[in-house]
Amino acid sequence: MAAQIEAANPGLRTEIRVIKTQGDLVQDKPLQEFGTKGVFVQEIEQALLSGEIDLAVHSLKDMPAEQPEGLEMVITPRREDPRDVIITFGGQPYRQLADMPAGSVIATGSLRRICQLQRLNAGLQTEPIRGNVETRLRKSEEQGWQGVVLAAAGLNRLGMGDLIARQGLLLEPEQMLPAPAQGILGLETRVGDKRTLELLQPLHHLPSHRQAQAERAFLRCIEGGCHAPMGAFCRLLGDKFEIEGFFQTERQFYRQLLCGEVGQEAAYGQRLAEIIKEMIAHEC
Repeated sequence: MAAQIEAANPGLRTEIRVIKTQGDLVQDKPLQEFGTKGVFVQEIEQALLSGEIDLAVHSLKDMPAEQPEGLEMVITPRREDPRDVIITFGGQPYRQLADMPAGSVIATGSLRRICQLQRLNAGLQTEPIRGNVETRLRKSEEQGWQGVVLAAAGLNRLGMGDLIARQGLLLEPEQMLPAPAQGILGLETRVGDKRTLELLQPLHHLPSHRQAQAERAFLRCIEGGCHAPMGAFCRLLGDKFEIEGFFQTERQFYRQLLCGEVGQEAAYGQRLAEIIKEMIAHEC
């Protein structure tokens, strides 16, 4: 992102500041057990509010639905591949998930991924895993597991797209809904920082921004937090769009789709969550 900002603003020089968060430092605990939202962003947002940094770059799928007072995200860069991918080990990649034999072990600590994997292939087993991409790949292969689920966007940004081609089984949103805003970077700034916004404006991609608005409105209204067993994806179809989402309770899997006209993305994301919540309420 620093290179893109500099390319869009000739003569500008940026400084990258790496800030470790609670989510980065604690690797032996499932994310859903932290008990707080924003385990990958709190320390970074504090640095932004204090003026230590001027821009925070997040993976938007890891961001809580609500932001702290004084911070905003109004610039959205172009979305990377939103799909999940299973990197397989021990032979040629499978063409579809149903081809993986019963008992195959897939590494993932995501409740969203686990519940959808089990619906697509009930014979699969899952093992929790944490760490960066390289750590997950290495550990999964060392353990003799048959695969690990990762975000295609993360692999592409690390220059590892060839691994997807060689060993990857890409899961289309029709099969596995991604996390809300998966593949989108969240550019967070202080409210009123016009200078930083001017520098970022050339990177703004309106279609990606509309997708983020729809999917994060769903996240905000479903009230499950970004690590809950739920997902959402917005497809842009000319002057119309579709927003599809799911939520898994202990008893039932709920998945619904709404269609709307461009400009109504946030309203429809919220309405989709409301519909699913109404369905859940009838469980009792």
